[in-house]
Amino acid sequence: MIQRIQSLYLLVATALMSLTLFTPIATFVVDSGDVFTLTAFNLEGDQESQSTLWMGIVLVLATVLPFVTIFLFKNRMLQVRLCAVEIVVLLGCLVFEAIYFWLSGANALDGMGLAHRQFGWAAIMPLLALGLTALAARATFKDEMLVRSLDRIR
Repeated sequence: MIQRIQSLYLLVATALMSLTLFTPIATFVVDSGDVFTLTAFNLEGDQESQSTLWMGIVLVLATVLPFVTIFLFKNRMLQVRLCAVEIVVLLGCLVFEAIYFWLSGANALDGMGLAHRQFGWAAIMPLLALGLTALAARATFKDEMLVRSLDRIR
């Protein structure tokens, strides 16, 4: 049901996470001038590439889960639980991004001097989606409490 506010929160969270899948998360410039780009599924430069498959899988899960949760509007408590799972997955996304950002300079770039590294816009999308998912869980729980209070009055 799209007219519920929590559905809109989850839809925006899905859109933000899909942007994260297709835009660069971070860029690295080494001393030789080569530019490496960290995306959801790889860290690639001009001549070499390293897979970041596990981060990509977690990002795909974080994209699909809120979209599926929208259509479970008849079971509000399941929606709340899936929002809690989504929050954990989004925290995992943030951890993966931090690990690949800080360890890429040491491991993936094979001892090349790192001149500059910078987060992209996609790095903050899981944080925004985390807030939206928490708002969706709160609104869904309020709906459930409202329905239960109305059942009690009958």
